[in-house]
Amino acid sequence: MTGKLKSVVLRISGGVDLVASVVTSIAIIVLVATVLLQVVARYVFQQPPPFTEELARYSMIWAGLIGASMAFKRRFDPALMNGVKNGPEWLQVLAEIVRSAVVLIYLVPIFVYCFFGPGLNPARGFLLRHSKTMAEALPFSTVWVAVAVPLMIAVIFVHLLARWCGDGWVNRRAMPD
Repeated sequence: MTGKLKSVVLRISGGVDLVASVVTSIAIIVLVATVLLQVVARYVFQQPPPFTEELARYSMIWAGLIGASMAFKRRFDPALMNGVKNGPEWLQVLAEIVRSAVVLIYLVPIFVYCFFGPGLNPARGFLLRHSKTMAEALPFSTVWVAVAVPLMIAVIFVHLLARWCGDGWVNRRAMPD
């Protein structure tokens, strides 16, 4: 990859991470506010609104999944082979290849099954099934919750590409300032 393309990928990764930070912050604020409302309504007024549990659950899902992409970007995720950080450069590159393979082996099938079900049938995909399911206490389809899964995976793929371009591993030394 050229230096200019690497720079573009790194900027995209940074921008996507900024958006993820905002989305996760909003989800956490909604989660805390909803739980606080539920506690006050339950113990002070003895009548919690029916939507609070569901909204808190959905906010937690969004915060957790999008927050996972942020953890991946910052390398807070459980990493393999951390002991090679001070090893020879070839070993660090090999460790990064293994880490990348693990991420891809785990996330590519999940990403595919978000859109396709067994037998690669799109009618049985995770998102399409959720598009036909309504939330119990809120007036929207659960696809708006389920879309966090492929979104998180796509963001991690962007950050993985940024790692390959030198974001936070041995090629960082080779990147222009």
